[in-house]
Amino acid sequence: MQDIIDEFIEYLTATKNYSAHTAIAYRTDIADFMEFMTRFSGAAPALGDIATIDTIAFRSWLADRQRRELSFKSTARALSSVRGLFKYLAKYHGIKNDAIDLISSPKIPKKLSKAIEPSDVDDMHGAINAIDENEPWVAARDWALVTLLFGCGLRISEALSLKNCDIAGAPESLRIMGKGSKERIVPVLPAVHRAIEKYIAVCPFGNAPTDPLFRSVRGLPMSARMAEKVIEKVRAFLQLPDYVTPHALRHTFATALLSDGADLRSLQELLGHSSLSTTQLYTKVNMSEIMNIYEKCHPLSDDTEC
Repeated sequence: MQDIIDEFIEYLTATKNYSAHTAIAYRTDIADFMEFMTRFSGAAPALGDIATIDTIAFRSWLADRQRRELSFKSTARALSSVRGLFKYLAKYHGIKNDAIDLISSPKIPKKLSKAIEPSDVDDMHGAINAIDENEPWVAARDWALVTLLFGCGLRISEALSLKNCDIAGAPESLRIMGKGSKERIVPVLPAVHRAIEKYIAVCPFGNAPTDPLFRSVRGLPMSARMAEKVIEKVRAFLQLPDYVTPHALRHTFATALLSDGADLRSLQELLGHSSLSTTQLYTKVNMSEIMNIYEKCHPLSDDTEC
């Protein structure tokens, strides 16, 4: 069975163009299911056993994950991974299991996104310069990254995948390859260009067109964890809340645009969301701000301050 799982993971990366990170997640989820089935049935499932796994076994696995206090989001992803394997087996090995289609995914509570105060974003510039005062090029790099995330609403992986050629000539827009190899065009503000140009001017490493834009102190491509550490240091320096992360800068971008009148479809395109329902979460964030104003300012409010 392990050979088949390896074959499936290879199919995901080679044919479906899934990232290595996603492939690892699939492998981990499938391994969890197979380990449970070994305990549940008393033996490791063989390829021929796949078609006979019933709804009781699937639901027992989901219940087991709940007992282990794994999140609904994690379990929904795990079930999706196992579904993917079963679909692959049905298509390429003629082994079909109808029971898995009767299993519903756990409902994931949708959390409201938290945005950073614009004044806190401004303060990050001074904090970065203070933290990296002995390495000005690192300070320039970190501020360029913050400005790019906040100014263009990029995911951290999208920002770190940029090469020098992508930003050469100060283009008015960037062509971004997002999740699921979905391409989108993102406008670039002059302030973003200025921050990047200052960084490039002092970066001690080569700037060949195909070189990564953001570099580590050793000249290697900057990793997502390095970017997270940058924001963690800034957060500690400014004593900001725990939700201030690289991704929160993307939330701040979206919330600011929505507050200034951007329509949901345009915002969906700028963020690269495949589903409008994901973008609609930002309307709830904006509505919470409106309700705060309403409660403070409405004549019938008990706490009128305006």
